[in-house]
Amino acid sequence: MARCAVDGGCPSDYIAIAFAALCMTLLIFRSILPYVIYKLPLPKGSRFWIPVIQVFASLNLLLSIVISVSFLKFKRQRWRSCYIWAVWVEGPLGFGLLLSSRITQTFQLYYIFVRRRLPPIKTYIFLPLILVPWISGATFISVKKPLNYRCHMGPQWTIPIMSLHILYVGTLIVLTWAVRHIEFRFDELRDLWKGIIVSASSIGLWVSAYITNEIHEEILGLQVASRFLLLVTASILVLTFFSISSSQPLLSQISLRKREALEYDSMGHALGIPDSGLLLRTEPETAIDPNEPLEKLLLNKRFRRSFMAFADSCLAGENVHFYDEVHELGKLPLDDPVRRIYMARHIIDNYITPGATMEVNISHRCRQEILTTFDLADPNLFNNALNELIQLIKMNLAKDFWSSMFFLKLKEETSMRSNGRDLEQMASWNLSPRLSSVQGADDPFHQEQFPKGSGHDSTHDSDH
Repeated sequence: MARCAVDGGCPSDYIAIAFAALCMTLLIFRSILPYVIYKLPLPKGSRFWIPVIQVFASLNLLLSIVISVSFLKFKRQRWRSCYIWAVWVEGPLGFGLLLSSRITQTFQLYYIFVRRRLPPIKTYIFLPLILVPWISGATFISVKKPLNYRCHMGPQWTIPIMSLHILYVGTLIVLTWAVRHIEFRFDELRDLWKGIIVSASSIGLWVSAYITNEIHEEILGLQVASRFLLLVTASILVLTFFSISSSQPLLSQISLRKREALEYDSMGHALGIPDSGLLLRTEPETAIDPNEPLEKLLLNKRFRRSFMAFADSCLAGENVHFYDEVHELGKLPLDDPVRRIYMARHIIDNYITPGATMEVNISHRCRQEILTTFDLADPNLFNNALNELIQLIKMNLAKDFWSSMFFLKLKEETSMRSNGRDLEQMASWNLSPRLSSVQGADDPFHQEQFPKGSGHDSTHDSDH
């Protein structure tokens, strides 16, 4: 017991390591399985990098605790460099990076939904900025070298370091409180509060275990118990803190319990936009006239779907998809800014942001107008971009569509549906004499109804 308490390798140590490995495995599965199961394309920008950074920071945090707090026996002590693992990996690259990533996500939610504009500071600038206190602290400790051979330090160092940990949790609480009144649609607020409550409880135990492990190093049994509690609570912390609802709302709705169809196939559907993505049988069938303006034709959903399929076949579908998304945005009422902001943010991330998956070809001036807008719920936000793209579509895709098989198929389907609807209406008319308002001899078309094969039929046939 005394030997493993100092050098590591106690049974409780291996149990804690197994629990940490399980939590880390679950965390990695949560982050990659949606893409593996549903074959989803990888997002770009902060939507991709922030969740990846969270996983990276979580791994660093757990690994730094395992190596620096004597969970395992190392023959070569250089692997236990205290200032690498206990200072840099645990601090700026571990807990500090994990909290900073979550703070960055909450900061984005605050600006997008409370201030109704995109954050003024890019993620790749904001995240390093809020890491500066951690980097400065790690640099100062590396210069002063207060750690002993067991990677422990005295209370005069432990208390300021743990205060920095608590300061970042408090910052996250303040930012979450600032967005508490927003009626989020994808559980962003619930994920924030859940992470804060569970992590705050874990951090309370973690602080106690950390301080006990640092100060009372002469009590061997307490050393074993405190480091066990330290790693277990850190494992719970990293698993709870991870969330993708802030950066990828639709992805957060995917169930990984079974290989079932996606609940929402589009942002419009997820936001409950009326008839989003649906072709209703009750829609009127109107003939497609190539002489009509393209703007009017695109209002017809059947035409828009056919034109979109043609554009996709030409590898130029992003313009029509953009029109379709903006058309869906227009269905949302102006007094519902939260849903309008969700849809606007979705359009910006997928079509406007440079390097987006389906980036549209619009002028730099128009793009900057959208990216620097002061109101993401503005009903005219995408009007200029839409006008530019309509002109672009008219010059190329529209001319080729009228001679394509897509238009011929659309024309044929429209004609068949129109004829089929007329036949359905005629079939639905009940012409039975029993329901006629004109009865007997008053009905000029009245004929006696005789059952088939009756004597009347045979008599009538015999006369002929």
